[in-house]
Amino acid sequence: MKASDLPNLISLLRIAFVVPVIFCLLEDLYGWALSLFLVAGASDGLDGCLARCFGWTSRLGAILDPLGDKLLMVAVFLVLSSKGFLPWWLVSLVILRDVIIVIGAISYQTLVAKVEMQPLRVSKLNTGLQILLVLVVLYNLAAVGPVLPGMVSQILIYAVLITTVASGVAYVVGWGRRAQKAVNRGESI
Repeated sequence: MKASDLPNLISLLRIAFVVPVIFCLLEDLYGWALSLFLVAGASDGLDGCLARCFGWTSRLGAILDPLGDKLLMVAVFLVLSSKGFLPWWLVSLVILRDVIIVIGAISYQTLVAKVEMQPLRVSKLNTGLQILLVLVVLYNLAAVGPVLPGMVSQILIYAVLITTVASGVAYVVGWGRRAQKAVNRGESI
């Protein structure tokens, strides 16, 4: 193993964290779930920093990093929704957005050109708000300190709703424009 493989290894470990986080949530071990979620989040920052700072980027890393993030977030959202801690409509919308993005990426790759995933600012904001929402819910469930008012969760729920819709629309419009330009240049099939 080379040092340049470290970001990919960290991403794989984050994917492996999904099972213990979900187990803790299902067993009502919210303090442990919060701790593991925080470690997984820190690992996301660490692998990204290593990849950028040292140029240890790879095509595999470009797949593993967002895959690890999405697996963890979708799994946590699903369990928190199934337990009544997050609204089902929000979780459905978050998953629908991700499905649309994946279908769009596959379609673009197949019909137009190679997909270069460039996360949009609104998408990064959406991810950050999703993480913050999960942290607030887990923090309150773990009762590790004074419980945050329910209004905090409600504000975050609607902020996630708005940024989920905005980022989904931004991806569809952006890829649509790029595809149209490629067609106009005669580059697609």
